Amino acid sequence: MRKISVLLFLGWVCFLFYAGIALFTSGFLLTRLELTNHSSCQELPGPGSLPWGSQGKPGACWMASRFSRVVLVLIDALRFDFAQPQRSHVPGKLPASLPFLGKLVSLKRILEIQPHHARLYRSQVDPPTTTMQRLKALTTGSLPTFIDAGSNFASHAIVEDNLIKQLTSAGRRVVFMGDDTWKDLFPGAFSQAFFFSSFNVRDLHTVDNGILEHLYPTMDSGEWDVLIAHFLGVDHCGHKHGPHHPEMAKKLSQVDQVIQGLMERLENDTLLVVAGDHGMTMNGDHGGDSELEVSAALFLYSSTPLFPSTPPEEPEVIPQVSLVPTLALLLGLPIPFGNIGEVIAELFSGDKDSQPHPSALAQASALHLNAQQVSRFLHTYSAATQDLHVKELHQLQKLFSKASADYQWLLQNPHRTDVTLRTVIAELQQFLRGARAMCIKSWARFSLVRMAGGVALLAAACFLCLLTSQWATSPGFPFCPLLLIPVVWGLAGAIVCAGLLSVNGLKLDSVVLGAVAAVGSLLAFLWKAWAGWGSRRPLATLLPIPGPVLLLLLIRLAAFFSDSFVVAEARATPFLLGSLILLLVAQLHWEGQLLPPKLLTVPRLGSSAPVGSPRHSGTYALRLGVGLLLCTRLAGLFHRCPEETPACHSSPWLSPLASMVGGRAKNLWYGACVGSLVALLAAVRLWLHRYGNLKSPEPPVLFVRWGLPLMALSTAAYWALASGADEAPPRLRALVAGASVVLPRAVAGLAASGLMLLLWRPVTVLVKAGAGTSRTRTVLTPFSGPPTSQADLDYVVPQIYRHMQEEFRGRLEKTKPQGPLTVAAYQLGSVYSAAMVTALTLLAFPLLLLHAERISLVFLLLFLQSFLLLHLLAAGIPITASGPFTVPWQAVSAWALMATQTFYSTGHQPVFPAIHWHAAFVGFPEGHGSSTWLPALLVGANTFASHLLFAGSRLPPPPTLALPV
Repeated sequence: MRKISVLLFLGWVCFLFYAGIALFTSGFLLTRLELTNHSSCQELPGPGSLPWGSQGKPGACWMASRFSRVVLVLIDALRFDFAQPQRSHVPGKLPASLPFLGKLVSLKRILEIQPHHARLYRSQVDPPTTTMQRLKALTTGSLPTFIDAGSNFASHAIVEDNLIKQLTSAGRRVVFMGDDTWKDLFPGAFSQAFFFSSFNVRDLHTVDNGILEHLYPTMDSGEWDVLIAHFLGVDHCGHKHGPHHPEMAKKLSQVDQVIQGLMERLENDTLLVVAGDHGMTMNGDHGGDSELEVSAALFLYSSTPLFPSTPPEEPEVIPQVSLVPTLALLLGLPIPFGNIGEVIAELFSGDKDSQPHPSALAQASALHLNAQQVSRFLHTYSAATQDLHVKELHQLQKLFSKASADYQWLLQNPHRTDVTLRTVIAELQQFLRGARAMCIKSWARFSLVRMAGGVALLAAACFLCLLTSQWATSPGFPFCPLLLIPVVWGLAGAIVCAGLLSVNGLKLDSVVLGAVAAVGSLLAFLWKAWAGWGSRRPLATLLPIPGPVLLLLLIRLAAFFSDSFVVAEARATPFLLGSLILLLVAQLHWEGQLLPPKLLTVPRLGSSAPVGSPRHSGTYALRLGVGLLLCTRLAGLFHRCPEETPACHSSPWLSPLASMVGGRAKNLWYGACVGSLVALLAAVRLWLHRYGNLKSPEPPVLFVRWGLPLMALSTAAYWALASGADEAPPRLRALVAGASVVLPRAVAGLAASGLMLLLWRPVTVLVKAGAGTSRTRTVLTPFSGPPTSQADLDYVVPQIYRHMQEEFRGRLEKTKPQGPLTVAAYQLGSVYSAAMVTALTLLAFPLLLLHAERISLVFLLLFLQSFLLLHLLAAGIPITASGPFTVPWQAVSAWALMATQTFYSTGHQPVFPAIHWHAAFVGFPEGHGSSTWLPALLVGANTFASHLLFAGSRLPPPPTLALPV
């Protein structure tokens, strides 16, 4: 019954944490209402007739179409400087030698010889810079919020009005080829489609080659109105190698050939659009809002003149969503209902021979249609929700009314002037830009009340766990009666809150109701527990954390409320860890609690002889502390700079060996990685051998002897294949591909088998039993059951030995031996540590495979830090300490800091661009099909590898004694 009560209590604590997290994220991860309204040709976006120049033209919708066909080439992650023409060499300055510069030579050539036919823009992208969100913006003209980033690899059909829907409604034939994300966003929308898997970021050529196989034949066939080709090679090259790798130059040269081939095949009624959906960082990643990520290229070309003037010296910066209304009006389609982009006005100016007044009036007409559509959207959206600022919305509506009145006056006044036209254009552009700025500001507002409530609930849940850990150690703590009251109070609070909301006609929010239930149950539990139990104990016992350690924890907590400390967390965490290590060494030396490193002999069970505690000089703890500080400093060499520190230079050792240029350097690094792997395995085996945990013939011990070397060999072989797969001879590529699948899965399978064996027989203790004869038996048996009395709690290790002694005495009595029975158990001091070290090692191998090869050095440092810290903590725990076994708070704090430090040392950052997506393809180079949970599991394991390892290694102190009895 007590076990059930404890499980129910733990389940309730999990509910408290989940309620706090849900409340916080509901205020932090922003959402916006997605309207399902659609624009149509039968209904203009505002009052008035067709705009100037559209009357009497066949097929005129909101505006007469200028092009009947469009070829949209989407180059994933085409950063602006990839397409920017390289300027001529200036005398006295060294020419730039970056691999990606000047590779799109066809763009530079067209801009020079046909300046009125083409234009290059710097496309300003709205974060998050993930592919699905950018596709959504490029087709709807809307602004997705950050919560959409979670759907990047599990996309759903777009319900908002969009260009693809407008094209299919108008009977246009849309042909697509490339990234299969479009299949989920626009199911059944294409007349013909060639989809290719997009998730394998290590594959640079499959998608691009598949597009090229169908691109030119489809274009030559003429059976299309809109042709969309989404290339992925540049993006995948950035993820795999980074933008500065020679492979990036090859991919950009391939893109240049594609653009050249398309321009040669264009007809007069066809517009070519080459666009990047986002940029990439210096490391080749994306997802955040750094300058390189939000800067993409946009190139427009037509075989007929498009622009009345030549391109400016510096390309114009336009919002990415501006492409949506521009393409809609150029194709004679309605602008999608939810668009907040601004048309590119110069595309509606006519050719260079147009008169100024008709040219400017055409721009004003396009902008007025655009402004009417945005005004209609704002009115509909504000009526459906209260997200928008009322005061700003009112001012924008006044500005639109004035601009619209001035435009109508221009249409009716034949004596209009160029100055008046420019004034109207400026007013319409001011309205459109103000509307977009207001939406960005409104949809980026955080709910500080919900965030503060979630943080407060999480803090209260942590405080509850602290109090319960103190109260529950005393016998008779009433879990069951205390659990009933909070559940009743929590449900009552949720019912009352739901009733009040329904009476007032407000919408029921499940997150708020869950938070109310959690708060109600928590307050009731604390009140009942304190009144019936906590008031009997001194208040000082409720906070057992030592003062200096509590100060470090408070400093770390306060750092999360400072932007500058959050940015510098990768540097602040090693500083706090080093301070804690120095504090531990100084405390041990001051209190004289240092124990010798040799094993102590403890008397037989039942003997009352005191156990001595010989002291040791401070050099032992000093050596441990220096080793810990050295490992911490070495781990700091592996670092990745945050976006906010452009002057910082990331460690070059975080990239995989496959991205290295130069065979000799790659071989040296491969040798260092394999050496660190062998050192890691040797350290674990030596540690287990020193404390006698490799002497039993039982399956878990045999697996440690033979299974771990086999896992290390498979890991080294996989690294060799992964680092040289691109250089493998053609006849061996099939074998390399097969081995790349088998080896990681073999390592994962071996790790799972070893963990199952360890779970089956967890205690690696050598037990010898005899019955008056010379024969001995080596038996491995698990310990079953927690301590049940205060006497058992006094000495955990002797209690385990007594349990084994009684069990083996019963077994020997069945054999009817001659003479007295004796049972001897050895290495009981490592009864916990050995099993956990083995489990930690088994878990480390598959996690190591999910990282780049050179991260193995960080894993080696992680294990060394763990061993040194365990010995340092063990030096301060006397074996005569009474009471239940507890993990000191110094260990908990150090473990948490080491987990965070290793998180940064393995190349991670708490931002989208730093997610290691390549981990999803370790063992699955061909992708996962329609499955999303397995790649999410692999990427999550890669991201939180350090936390998983340290959470799984909350070990007791290492063995300091053995018990031969």
